[in-house]
Amino acid sequence: MHYSYRTKGTCSTMIDFDLENGVIRNVRFTRGCNGNTQGIAKLVEGMKANEVVKRLKGTNCSGRGTSCPDQLARAIELSMAEN
Repeated sequence: MHYSYRTKGTCSTMIDFDLENGVIRNVRFTRGCNGNTQGIAKLVEGMKANEVVKRLKGTNCSGRGTSCPDQLARAIELSMAEN
């Protein structure tokens, strides 16, 4: 299933991804640090959703209390709660 998540507190403004049988696919960030967000998307491709959350949740960027990786983890948590 496809999900879109409007981020809060980061340079990226939106994260789109697919959750297929508990596996993350097709992650795309809108805006943000292009190289970093592309890297995150490639690293999590094909990973189990709960593992992505475990690894990325709580990542802090410049004292903001969140980051693009943290926002992805939050988005995945919400998508898993809907299923």
